[in-house]
Formats: sequence, structure tokens, C-alpha cells
Amino acid sequence: MSTALRPSACPGLLRIVQALDGGICRIKLNGGSITADQAGAVADAAERFAGGAIEATNRANLQIRGIGEQSAALIDSLLAAGLGPRTVAGDDVRNLMLSPTAGLDRQMLFDTRALAEQILDTLQSHPRFHELSAKFAVQLDGGEALAMLEHPHDLWLSAFERDGEVLLGFGLAGCPTDRALGAVTLEDAHALVVAVLELFLDLARPEQARMRHLLDELPRLAFLEQLRARVPVKAVSGWQRTSAADDLHIGAHPQNTEGLLYVGAVPPLGRLDPSMLRGAAQLALQFGDGSLRFTPWQSLLLPNVKTSDAAAVLNGLEQLKLLTQAAEPLSRLIACTGSSGCGKGLADTKQDARHLATLLQTGQSVHLSGCSRSCAAAHRAPVTLLAVSPGRYDLYFRDAAQPGFGALHAHNLTIEAVATLLDARSRSPLDA
Repeated sequence: MSTALRPSACPGLLRIVQALDGGICRIKLNGGSITADQAGAVADAAERFAGGAIEATNRANLQIRGIGEQSAALIDSLLAAGLGPRTVAGDDVRNLMLSPTAGLDRQMLFDTRALAEQILDTLQSHPRFHELSAKFAVQLDGGEALAMLEHPHDLWLSAFERDGEVLLGFGLAGCPTDRALGAVTLEDAHALVVAVLELFLDLARPEQARMRHLLDELPRLAFLEQLRARVPVKAVSGWQRTSAADDLHIGAHPQNTEGLLYVGAVPPLGRLDPSMLRGAAQLALQFGDGSLRFTPWQSLLLPNVKTSDAAAVLNGLEQLKLLTQAAEPLSRLIACTGSSGCGKGLADTKQDARHLATLLQTGQSVHLSGCSRSCAAAHRAPVTLLAVSPGRYDLYFRDAAQPGFGALHAHNLTIEAVATLLDARSRSPLDA
């Protein structure tokens, strides 16, 4: 790996970024998947060379926090486990999101994994793509029931069926639930990704790091017109991706093979310790296929579990203090690192979230953010608490007509006041 590592504010495997609680190393997982042995290597690295904190991220990756002076040894151990990029410069651009149940989902229209491997190989091996921002991201949706459809991506592709043929609708700077700009055949999908990225790099100025920045000046249809000269694009009308269920990442759910299911569990607030990760990996070896899949809900799945083993797996995960029921309030809360580990955090969001979970009478999806950067959530949550000072938050409700977190409902609330207000609102028929 001889290519120089470029500067960036984003952590990577090879670039440790400092925070209040030490260095952060981000481990990008292809399709969110990791073998049991690799999971063990991550647990060992966090224990030996850092503070032991492992985070599941909202892009189905892992982070190790609290890294001190042994960062080089930590990186070497993860590279030895096969968790690194093919080239140094290729690490930043490995931003391809799949469904956590790719290849297993009963609703999928095609198995996205082979195409994903081809795209990831091109992103890492094509030197020009190393110019892309470390935040530039692509989503490939195979029509699965379990799919994160609310995270905006620079380019998204989403499968649908027309006249007996599976096509991929695509769009720019948005989500698969947006109206598609056009469609391509599965055979042309890889060429489309290459063409979109090359055209973006041709047209964007250096300060236009994301697709949305370019489209602020260039109409989408003008981009599409130039794209058509590079790849065959079909017109799309009357198709819209329907929303997916929001609780299929937790608990036991059937796969597309009779007698097999996957089991999902949520580490409280996305945080694992080494024993949790080792324990989940051991369950995957004993009852699954020896792999784990991380999800954009900051959770993990054990795929290919026999139906007869579901109860044992669920019990094993619960023994590890992982959450396996959507009704548990803590399983629906997300929180950033907060002031305990981040210099920008105005409140201890993780501690406050745990307190909120004990107060809520009903399960509600709530995002606690220590500052306006919203690091813990790439999507707009139904309820957002934005810290204004220790233990106090502004309360926002999602509103399609409002940018950012949504509509501001109340200022400077304590956690107790938030819980009272949310419970009252959940019981009101006006807010059904």
C-alpha cells in the first residue's frame, strides 16, 4: 500500500481521527458483513489497543474508539484480519450500502451481492475515483423488505419489475423513495455507476464534494442528458419504491429458504464491548453460517439460523445484553457519542438516552444529538432532541415541509419533560 493517505475529517481504517475520548478508527464492511474470526479480531484490537468501545454505525460499519499510542499496532492487526482496502486510497471510497439481508430477503428481486462486489472493486481500483469525497456514497437496493430507504445517497439504484424484467431505477442526491431519474438493465448497472461517477468528476468543481452541491447549479435533466451519451438509460414512469418496515432488523424473521431465518439484535445505543462482539460471533459459528451482518440501524444480524435454533439464539443474544424486541424503548433510541467523548457535544447524550428509555411508557423512535451535525443519524428521525446544554434539549418533530430535524416543538426541555410530552403525544388520537 504505497499510495499516500489524503487528509480528511472522516476516520478510516488507516486514518485515526482524534476525539475527546481518544482516536477513532472506522472499519468499512463490504455489505455490512464480517466473519466470526474478523469480529474476534475487532474485539481483540479494541481490548488491546484502545478503550474497548466498539460502535455500530449508521452505514453498517464498525468503529473503535479510545485509541491511544498503539494505533499502528491496531491498524496492523485489522489489516492482518483482512478488514482493509485493496489500496490505501481505496479505503475512503468504499461507501456502498446494501440491504443487510441481501441474498436472503424473501422480497428481494435479485441478489445484489455480485454487483456490489464488482462496484466495490472498481471504486478501489479506478484511480480517478480516489478523488471522490470520503462522504460520497452509493446505495444498491434489490427490493428487499429490510432496507434503509431514508439515508440520502449521492447515487442510488433500486430494483423494480417491468414486463417480467428486473430493472434498476436510479436517482441522484436522494433516496430510493424519491422519483427515479431513469432506469437501466441489470447488465448495464455497473456501467451506470462508473458513468455517473466519472461524469460527476468531470463536471464538479473541487469545492463541490457531493452530488447535491453540483445539482445546486446543474439541473438533474441536464446531468441525465449527458449521462445518456455514456450508457443506455430507459425512461421511467409510474414507479415508486414503497417504504420498508422499520422493525425487521430486530428479532427473528424468515429468509427466502424454507427452514432458515435471520436473528437481529440491537446493541444499546449502537455501542458494543469486546465480550458482546465475541459472544455474537460465537453464536454465529454455533447456530448460523459463521458470519454477522451489521445494519444501518446500528444493529447486527445472524443469518442462516435454523428455525429450530431461533429461541437459543435469541436467548444467547439477550444474555449478552443485546436487545431483541422492538417493544424495548432503548432499542428505538439512537444517540451520538455526546459530551463524554466528543468536544462538540453539549450534553451526555448516551447517558440521557438511557435515562429517557426508563421513563418512556411507549416505544418511540427518538434521536438524541449532542450538536447540529447529527453524526448518529443520516436520516431524519420522527423525533429529534438537539442538546442545548447538559441535560437539556430542544425538541423537533419530523415534518416533510421543514428542512433539517423538522419542526421545532419546544425549547430547553429536561429529559423528564421530554418523556412526559412524548407519552402524552403518543396517546393523543390527533397524532395518530
